Amino acid sequence: MSELAGKTAVVTGGSMGIGEAVVSHLSAEGASVVYCGVGATVDTGSVVGRDLDVRSPADMQALVELAVSRFGGVDILVTSAGIQRYGTVEETTAELWDEVLAVNLTGVFNACQAALPELRKRAGAIVAVSSVQAFASQQRVAAYATSKAGVNALIKSIALDYAPYGVRANVVCPGSVDTPMLRWAADLYKGTSTVEETIDGWGARHPLGRVAQPAEVAEVVAFLAGPRSSFVTGSEYRVDGGLLTVNPASLSA
Repeated sequence: MSELAGKTAVVTGGSMGIGEAVVSHLSAEGASVVYCGVGATVDTGSVVGRDLDVRSPADMQALVELAVSRFGGVDILVTSAGIQRYGTVEETTAELWDEVLAVNLTGVFNACQAALPELRKRAGAIVAVSSVQAFASQQRVAAYATSKAGVNALIKSIALDYAPYGVRANVVCPGSVDTPMLRWAADLYKGTSTVEETIDGWGARHPLGRVAQPAEVAEVVAFLAGPRSSFVTGSEYRVDGGLLTVNPASLSA
């Protein structure tokens, strides 16, 4: 595939999970990719990874500048860096709240702020990885759900403000995806079950009967980043196996 040949993508959170799958997919479609991730020190020529922090505006500026210096500009920004923490409002300390919002929401803002001057030059595309929890919360995820709802609002604002420049901005909202973060959560909540049994149980709540694989989310990200979605902006794409179509009351009928 070469749909993105000649394009340059910047990806945050590209060293694991959905972000790693996005880097692989965009590269396979012909894009040059510069990404940040924990411990990333990669340079294959067309794929460059660096250990940079989305919480730092200076680091996000450095990531964009690296893409410009190596490949001449930026056509695509994908924000995939994220963390999960648990707690009700009373259980959530100020430090935990700040940690989640700094990575999940301010990190998206920092990346967009750094990349938009370059994206305006090329009528580029932004794709933010959010969550179904932006629409329907679970229990004890006060900070996480708030951060993801904020991402959706931020991206819609960008879509409106930058449409005159031809910049498109969209959000992908996955359900449960088999990532290291999901497995961490499954280990935390498995009780007497195994991690695999817990993940299978979570998958059973999705109408398709399973959790997603990261590559399945990356497919949608690539579509929104590429030319086939040229008239799509300000949209929220649920990649959730039908999870949010379920009326919980129907489960007892």
